[in-house]
Amino acid sequence: MGMGVDSRNRMARRAAEEIDSGMVVNLGIGIPSLVPNHLPKDKIVMFHAENGITGMGPSPEKGYEDENLCNAGGFPVTLTIGGSYCDSTISFGIIRRGRVDLTILGSLQVSEKGDLANWIVPGKKVPGMGGAMELAQKARKVIVVMNHCDRAGKPKIVSTCTLPLTSSNCVDLIITDLAVFKVTPSGLQLTELFAPYDLNAVLQKTGCEFIECREIRRIPY
Repeated sequence: MGMGVDSRNRMARRAAEEIDSGMVVNLGIGIPSLVPNHLPKDKIVMFHAENGITGMGPSPEKGYEDENLCNAGGFPVTLTIGGSYCDSTISFGIIRRGRVDLTILGSLQVSEKGDLANWIVPGKKVPGMGGAMELAQKARKVIVVMNHCDRAGKPKIVSTCTLPLTSSNCVDLIITDLAVFKVTPSGLQLTELFAPYDLNAVLQKTGCEFIECREIRRIPY
C-alpha cells in the first residue's frame, strides 16, 4: 500500500499540531521532513537535524535551493533567523544531553508497548539506525509518522515487533494514514480517525488490540 502526496501531507499536518512555540524539534527522513511546511507562522520553533543544523526552515521554492544546505536526508532546506550550524559531534551531543523536546520519526514497526523498529540489517532497507537510537531514548517526546501497513499489506502496528528494535518503550504517539494512537500504560488508545476511514478499517489493518477513546476525533480531508 503506497501513500500519495496528499496522504503524506495530511499526516505531516497532524504531526505539526503537536509542536509548541519554543520547542527544539528533530525531524526524521521522509514524511517528518514535510512538517515545517504545515507549521503556523506564529509558532517559533527551532528544527534540529543530525547533520548539524538547528533552526531549519521550510523547503525552499524551486530554483532557490542552496546546494550546501540540506537536512539529514540530503533534501534542500532553508534556515530561519537565529539558526546555526555545527558538526555532527555537537549535533549528537545536543540529542544525548536531552535538549530535544520532540522528535518525529518514520518507522517500519511499532509495538503496542511503544517499541520502535525503524532500521533493518545492512543491505535491506536502511544500512543502520542512524541517529534514531539516541533520539528515541533522549527526546522528551517521540512521535512516529508512518503508513499503517507495509507494501505487502501487513500491519506495521503490532503486538510485538519482528524487526530489530531501535529502542523499547519509547514511542508516545503514532500517526498513520488511517488514524492516530496514543501509547498509554494500559495499551494503545485510538484517539483520531482520518477521513474516509472508519473503525472497522483500522481494526482490520492493525496487528494488535487497542482501546477506543470515548470521543474519537474525525479529521477531514
